[in-house]
Amino acid sequence: MKTKEIRDLIDFIAETGLNEVNIETEELKLSVKRNADGPKIVEAAAPAVVAAAPAPVATPVPAAAAPAPETTAPANDNAKYVEIKSPMIGTFYRSANPESAPFVNVGDTVSAGQTVCIVEAMKLFNEIESEVSGTVVKVLVENASPVEYDQPLFLIDPS
Repeated sequence: MKTKEIRDLIDFIAETGLNEVNIETEELKLSVKRNADGPKIVEAAAPAVVAAAPAPVATPVPAAAAPAPETTAPANDNAKYVEIKSPMIGTFYRSANPESAPFVNVGDTVSAGQTVCIVEAMKLFNEIESEVSGTVVKVLVENASPVEYDQPLFLIDPS
């Protein structure tokens, strides 16, 4: 529902004197209640596309949540490592060009300030440098994959 349509609905409620209007579609659930001061939007939320679909899916969700503690255990092991994170949204590249060797591989020793990868953002190739000295333990992103801001790219063992 567009802003103009919502405004038109509020104007309609004000003109007709209705106290409450509820509209529910596949894309939108809107509840407008009018008080003495005038119309006020109480709730505007986008529900699931099909109301019947989430109910069966909700049953397996607790089962899927059960493995979560297992994934937390390796995170504790990773606590001793330093993450090199992407400072921007873009495309991750391990080397300067497709024919070149990667800047770093697992097991390589890196020093603070050493270039470990490139993140391309808006046709600009930004060299990402290691913040710490240590050994590359894991490369967390595939080459030529999109990355988000603050997404971990590498794990470095600083010891």
